[in-house]
Amino acid sequence: MKNLTRALLGATALVAAGFAAQAETITVATVNNGDMIRMQGLMDDFNAKHPDITVEWVTLEENVLRQKVTTDIATKGGQFDVMTIGTYEVPIWGKQGWLVPLEFSADYDVDDLLPAIRGGLTVDGNLYAAPFYGESSMVMYRKDLMEKAGLTMPDAPTWAQIKEAAAAMTDKASETYGICLRGKAGWGENMAFLSAMANSYGAKWFDMDWNPQFNGDAWKATLTDYLELMNNYGPPGASNNGFNENLALFQQGKCGMWIDATVAASFVTNPKDSTVADKVGFALAPDTGKGKRGNWLWAWSLGIPAGTQKVDAAKAFVEWATSKDYTALVASKEGWANVPPGTRTSLYENAEYAKVPFAKMTIDSINTADPNHPTVDEVPYVGVQFVAIPEFQGVATAVGQQFSAALAGTTSAEDALANAQALTEREMKKSGYIK
Repeated sequence: MKNLTRALLGATALVAAGFAAQAETITVATVNNGDMIRMQGLMDDFNAKHPDITVEWVTLEENVLRQKVTTDIATKGGQFDVMTIGTYEVPIWGKQGWLVPLEFSADYDVDDLLPAIRGGLTVDGNLYAAPFYGESSMVMYRKDLMEKAGLTMPDAPTWAQIKEAAAAMTDKASETYGICLRGKAGWGENMAFLSAMANSYGAKWFDMDWNPQFNGDAWKATLTDYLELMNNYGPPGASNNGFNENLALFQQGKCGMWIDATVAASFVTNPKDSTVADKVGFALAPDTGKGKRGNWLWAWSLGIPAGTQKVDAAKAFVEWATSKDYTALVASKEGWANVPPGTRTSLYENAEYAKVPFAKMTIDSINTADPNHPTVDEVPYVGVQFVAIPEFQGVATAVGQQFSAALAGTTSAEDALANAQALTEREMKKSGYIK
């Protein structure tokens, strides 16, 4: 009997060893935003469903993530099997054959993806990344401070009303600042905000002949008002603040308003993290009466680089992380307010989700962003807070450095705009867009 037991145990060990040898390890690169951090805490569900796949994480700050995944995919480095990428990269990389086209099981229900989000991740009818969460941008504001100031925030404010509210809510002695906005340099940091803001002022990156437009009155008005808001009513050191830094400030009660990604709504209203969770109101991004609001359209999505040798395992992870089942998992663990927003029609038809205070403003903001007609005037490009050409990433990072320097006070607004015009002209000539 003992010999039989030993034999059975030995056989079991051999099977286990063989199984372990067949298990695949995939490396997922992601951004250090709250929803992605939450996903890492829910991996027991994935592990139970896919015991043959081990996931290793590389979690990076937004600017660093963009740099690393771009370098890796362009050089075919093979460092990552799944990449967290956005609406800017997917169409460009898909056309270049750098991403694996995605097909999922019928249960995934790809037709449930919001058309605006799905369209930005599709090239020639093929889905090249699956959206983990979708977003626009909106105003998040302190209802108590607005009431104290004797003001009411309209659902669709103007920039003039934002300026009035920022002035009224600012109390620097108590470290309460009327407005917090992105100042950190980066094409996806301060330039995401400023490009969207510029659209509402009638500004644009390029005219129909691809000539840069930073020497125009509309960009001057945009940057002037931005700097006035931040210098008069913003927190100190704002040129270092991106999404996560401003989120922390708002949660600590130091921002009267914050205009940023709609996805932040669940974090500023979460009493576990936010000291002002029960005091937050929401409004559409501002306008100047020209027919465009200063809101963007984005999806942080999961894509698979064409160079990976682990396509099946990578697809299994992507399907799990962006599925209806994952949404239900988060809802069961964290509540409906904390599910990844902005990706599926069914979420906004869900009666429980409709009770979430920011649900309607989020979907209204997403639906009012038009990447095919992002500006007041006709332009030769698509993209709301970015221009969907390969050169944009480098150009906008350089322009963002100029505008961040203006915010820090190391250069003037006039010089920042002049430098932005010159460096963008130089790159567009070098790339053959203009002569």
